[in-house]
Order: sequence, then structure tokens, then C-alpha cells
Amino acid sequence: MEYFEVTREGQIPAGTMKGFSVKGKDILIASVDGKYYAISKKCTHMGGDLSKSTLMGKIVTCPRHGTQFDVTNGNRLSGPAKSNEPTYEVKVEGQSIKVGI
Repeated sequence: MEYFEVTREGQIPAGTMKGFSVKGKDILIASVDGKYYAISKKCTHMGGDLSKSTLMGKIVTCPRHGTQFDVTNGNRLSGPAKSNEPTYEVKVEGQSIKVGI
């Protein structure tokens, strides 16, 4: 697995999330309780852009059809999607936030 710098600390305030494109992957990075988590940015139901939603605690709700996912582990919690979101490893080196692809 190779790690790629996506952003810097401070660019994703606590309790928020932001979408990125890394090596052809659409990724959503969320800041929850002092840690960063990364899942796919596209809903597993019909590809809705999760970065256009709002993060409530650790839950993101797809703006298209309402499927809810836990950003800390990608688990589907409710809604029409049938599968979990793919997850990516995140590490912080200095001020650099990196995602493993």
C-alpha cells in the first residue's frame, strides 16, 4: 500500500468532512473526535456524492436517497444501499494527512 498526501491538518475542522480525488479514487475524509477517517465519497447505492452532505457525529447521510453510513468504519446503517462503503487507511505525518491506496 502506498500513502498519498491529501491535505494538511487544519483543513478539515473537527466535526466536518471533505471530498478529494486521489489516484483515481473519490475519497471522503472526515474529522471525528480528533481522528481522521476515509471512506469512498460515492454512495454504494447510486453513486450520490457524500461530500455534499453534512456530518452528524460520525454519520453521513447520502443527499440523494438518504442512506446513512458510519464514517469511522464504512458500515451502512440505514437506507436503500445494500453494501458498506469502502474504507481507506489514514495516517498523519507532521501536518500532512495521507491516505493509503
